Order: sequence, then C-alpha cells, then structure tokens
Amino acid sequence: MITLYDSVKRGKCEFVSIKKNEIRMYVCGPTTYDHSHLGHARSAITFDLWRRVFLAHDYKVIFAKNFTDIDDKIIKKFLDSQNSQTPFASIESLSQHYIKSYLDDMDCLNVLRADIEPRATENLTPITQMIGDLLKQGYAYNGENGDVYLRIKSDSAYGSLTQKGKENNENLLARIENMDDKMESRDFALWKGYKGKEDFGYESEFGKGRPGWHIECSAMIEEHLAYKDENICIDIHAGGSDLFFPHHENEASQTRCAKKKELAKYWLHNGFVTINGEKMSKSLGNSFFLKDALKSYHGEILRNYLQGVHYRLSLGFNEEDLLSSKKRLDKFYRLKKRIGLHENYPKDAKQLQEFYYHNSKQAQNDFICALLESLSDDLNISKALSVIEEMINRANEALDKTPKDKGLCKQIAHNLNTISALLGIGTLDSQEYFQLGVDEQKRELIKSLISKRTQAKAQKDYKLADSLRDELKNMGIEIMDLSTGTTWEAL
Repeated sequence: MITLYDSVKRGKCEFVSIKKNEIRMYVCGPTTYDHSHLGHARSAITFDLWRRVFLAHDYKVIFAKNFTDIDDKIIKKFLDSQNSQTPFASIESLSQHYIKSYLDDMDCLNVLRADIEPRATENLTPITQMIGDLLKQGYAYNGENGDVYLRIKSDSAYGSLTQKGKENNENLLARIENMDDKMESRDFALWKGYKGKEDFGYESEFGKGRPGWHIECSAMIEEHLAYKDENICIDIHAGGSDLFFPHHENEASQTRCAKKKELAKYWLHNGFVTINGEKMSKSLGNSFFLKDALKSYHGEILRNYLQGVHYRLSLGFNEEDLLSSKKRLDKFYRLKKRIGLHENYPKDAKQLQEFYYHNSKQAQNDFICALLESLSDDLNISKALSVIEEMINRANEALDKTPKDKGLCKQIAHNLNTISALLGIGTLDSQEYFQLGVDEQKRELIKSLISKRTQAKAQKDYKLADSLRDELKNMGIEIMDLSTGTTWEAL
C-alpha cells in the first residue's frame, strides 16, 4: 500500500490510481531563463524519488515535466543579453541553452529523464485551442490590449484546491498582475497581447501575443498526458509548495471550465530550500546555483543530502549538515567496497523497471520489505535511512564472522543494489567515490609519490617509504597496500 499527503485533502491518504497498474504524473518544470538552483534540485529529486517508489510497486508510470520557454523573465534576459559581450542570437537559443543546463544538472543528480518534456512554444496549437474554448463558453473575455483573461467569477469552484482567492485580497493576489483592462483583480491572463518592439509574440486568432503562464500546463496535460475517457485528467500533479497558489489553483480552474473535469486526483508539493531562514529564490538574491554546488560536491552527495529531510519540510541548507549526511553515504560505499560490488546501475526508467522485475522474481527479504514500506508511507525518509543503517551494521557484523560467505555477499549486494535503485545513490565505483574532490594535478602527484614509495619498499628503504606515506597523509590522502598493488583514498 502507498500513502501520500494530498495537499488538497490536507492529510495523508491511501493512493489508488485512476486505472489499474498505471500512473500519469505531471511535475511543473522550470522557467528557462537561468541556471537551476538548489530549490529546483530538491523538487526534481523529490518527485524522482516518488517515481522510483511507484515503479517498485510495479506501476507503469508515465511521467511528464514541462519547460516554460517563453515568459516575461525570458524576454528580459534576452534583451539584457543584447548589451553584453555574449548576446543570445534568439529567444529560442536562450531557452535551449538553459534547458540543456537544467538537464545536465539533473543528470548529475541521478534524476531520471521524464518520459514527456513538453515546451510551451511547441504547444501553441493546444494552448490557443483551449483559450478559444474558454472564450466560446463564456469563461474568458478579451481585454483592451490583445490580452485574454479568465473570469474567476465564472468558475464557482475556484479556490477549492487551496481555499484561497475566493475573494479579492491584495496579499494573496500579489503574484497576479493587476491590469487596468481586467473585470476584477483576481482574473488572470490566458494570452498576453503583443506590446511592441521589446516584446515577442506568435500569431493567433486573438491577435499576436504569447501564452500566459498557467494555461501552458493545463493545455499540455490535456494534449500529452490526460486520460480521455475519465472525469479526472491525471493521477498526480506535483511541484514546489510555492506553486500551489495561484499557479495550481488557476490550472485547475482552466481545465475545470474548458473540459468539465478535474485536473488531478492527487496534488503533491515539496517544501522550500532556505538560506538563513529565507526561501531560496532568484528574486531574493539568495539563489545558490546548482552548478556552483556541483563544483564542490559530487551530484550524488548533494542528492543524498537534499532527499535526507522529509520532502514536505523546509530544508535549511548548510554545509555542516551536508558533510554529516555524507557520512551515511561513506558507510554505504565502505560496505560496497568490502564485498567487491561493481554492478552496473540502471540509468533510465526502462532499465529501472527491468531491475525491479528481475528482483520481483527473488524472495523479498525483511530489509527490502521494510525499506519499501518506509518509502511507501509518504516517503518516510527518516525511517528508511534508519532501516538502511541497521542493515549496513548487521552486514558488517556478519562479514566479520564469515567474510568469505558467498551467499551472504550476494544478499548484501542485492540489498545495496535495491537501495541504489530506490534512492538514486551508491551508483559509483567505490574507488571512484573515495577519490572524489581530488583534481588531476593532485592525482598525478599522488601517483608519483606512491610510485616512489613502491620503489623504496622494493629497495628495503622503509624509512623513506614511511616518510612518503606521512607526506601523503599530510596531503589528506590515505594509502592501502593490497595484493593487487597500492590504492588510495581522500580523507
């Protein structure tokens, strides 16, 4: 059984898919005007973890994540770039640049690629069709400047998701533009009319312009993901908690009015990443770019940290906690190294499904059952990590007694592979992991010193050999003499 916290119901409930053994899940992706930050990373990891759990329960998961590739912020970034030394050639090239940057960052975090990655500019036909339907049915109206708005009063169920926005409230409506040609301030733009030479637009039946932010998701869900024969479009709609209002409330309203059905059966939201108690955001100027973090820490170390706090809670980023969480990952790799595990890791959703299918043919031991049970309880990561730590401790104790027990090593390998599949960690070779953070120049120096030490030992110059070992240790390098030669780790 899977339980999840539904943001609309405001409580945990048992998950039941709309169709047996199938889940259609949509996650709001980035607006592509800059590099991704740690907030984007946490959201992506959260719903990647959910996806892995659903796959482990043998669901067919159709997973979509969109890119908003036309927006006010994108236009501003493009115009600003024209006065820089490296101007973008076009809006399209700017968006493509940051889409690639985002996907590269997600690859570093072992986030599985979505099955469907729709872009707003590639879905103008379904977007304008939905706006046309809303106009024809009387839910939308034309403004004075080529804009088209959805009239909130025409949707009696508006506010049913968040219990917000039912009345005019300046604080709640701060993220909705208050234009003079609106019937009331709550109304929001479906289409933004072309405003002149510093704007960008596409031809449509409403005139030249571009989509509003909210309509993109409703139209792309209907076009690429929605069940056509059900009264609910998809099983799960997900995103950051800052999107719940007004973005998700407006999405639901558009679909309810245009299609006469609800947008999603369940709504999932992840908590913020904070710095010094403030939500991380570019507008606040406290955004920690993921690319900067990846210069100091491998993506797997960042993933392990970011998913180590329950997904619905805020995570106050600090490096002390990150290094503390790394110690858990070190224990995983110590055990992996001890049993000589070098298996390949599933790189995409298809390979992951094959892994789970193969595992289902084996008896699920108590550890795997306990791990999956923890994660199936609204991603109870604290309990899952406790289960993992107990398994690692017991495995090491058993290996101390019978280090050459092949059956024991095989079972431990099975457990470690399952952890990797579910949590997206432990995917590196052990030697590679313990040498992370050492640059090429230092590696060459280490290699040279180890070679000199090997030569000194061969000549029985043990004083020099010990001196070279001490020199390496002072550099933060520990060496181990094995039957196959000398290897090293970064302390």
